Amino acid sequence: MDLYGYGEIRTPIFEDTAVFARGIGEETDIVGKEMYSFTDKGGASITLRPEMTAPVIRAYIQHGMGEQGLLDKLWYMGPMFRQERPQAGRYRQFHQFGFECIGQSNPDCDAEIIAMAAEVYRRLDITCTLKVNSVGDSLCRPVYRQVLREYLAGVAEQLSPDSLRRMNTNPMRVLDSKDPADRSATTAAPVMSDFLCDACREHFNAVLSKLRMLDIDFCVDPTLVRGLDYYTRTAFEFVSTDLGSQDALGGGGRYDGLVEQFGGKSTPAVGFASGMERVLIVMEKNGYAFPEMSPDVYIIALDAESRSWAFKTAIMLRTAGLRVELDYAGRSMKAQLREANRMKAVRVVIVGEKEMAEEKAIVKRMEDGMQTEVSFEELHSALSRQP
Repeated sequence: MDLYGYGEIRTPIFEDTAVFARGIGEETDIVGKEMYSFTDKGGASITLRPEMTAPVIRAYIQHGMGEQGLLDKLWYMGPMFRQERPQAGRYRQFHQFGFECIGQSNPDCDAEIIAMAAEVYRRLDITCTLKVNSVGDSLCRPVYRQVLREYLAGVAEQLSPDSLRRMNTNPMRVLDSKDPADRSATTAAPVMSDFLCDACREHFNAVLSKLRMLDIDFCVDPTLVRGLDYYTRTAFEFVSTDLGSQDALGGGGRYDGLVEQFGGKSTPAVGFASGMERVLIVMEKNGYAFPEMSPDVYIIALDAESRSWAFKTAIMLRTAGLRVELDYAGRSMKAQLREANRMKAVRVVIVGEKEMAEEKAIVKRMEDGMQTEVSFEELHSALSRQP
């Protein structure tokens, strides 16, 4: 995020429920089924945030961020909450990171957001597939929605109860259904790409051109609509075969009407979010070994005086940048050595009555057992050198 010039934004864990109902859409699964909403002591309805774009836009408007320049580039990371059935990579409290580019309609911004996401996955050695589509805008989408609604009416007997309800309120959401019957019924459904207006088609082609220029592989998926109502024009998703049926690592798109929908002036924007638990699952399946927090030094103290010295020295060495552990239970030297070995300490410092009297510590390298005597005065410089 720093390399791309994005600054961090943090929003509250909960918001007024209207922020999500208005921003995400009443007919989405998130608003209809999955939000944790409560009434507070003042009688207001509040909701634990299920996603971050709506809160970011609320903060953007509330604090006049758009008045500071032509473009606001923001990133975030934190917990989200959805009341849905837990499954692989999906928990009721989960974590996302993401970024939002607010203030420009240039298709270069869409391509930059996608490039940033692809670079994150590349650095984590994650192989995934990028799917892209255009979901049109307020000019061309109404025509498509009517055509789609007519098609769905012809296969209504095959649709799930949820999709039957959405068929009239928001037919494009039927295409996002994971129900096997719905997927089968919509195989031959008309696609948005056949109904794009000239401006939306030009914008989409420009995004694809930039992705080709950047050598970012992608496939156009005409059924991709994403699960949130605020998307316009570009929609995209990164998927991984290592995740099973819930294959989405992350995704996003353009939402040019959301700022205005929240009461601000018309402001184009595009963003992305990724589930962190799912990223970790894929990394583990790919054999990634998460680094252990092994101490640089484990101080073994053998009596009351040396334990006091060890405590003070540990704080000093930590302040100087070394990871230091010590025993607080007053165990034997053998037990402390065993603990240092379990923690995979690089070196141990041994101090007892004799060492305190001579003001010298025994420094032992755990890899090969080699040990030397080091004066207390020179201990920091000796431990700071390579083992």
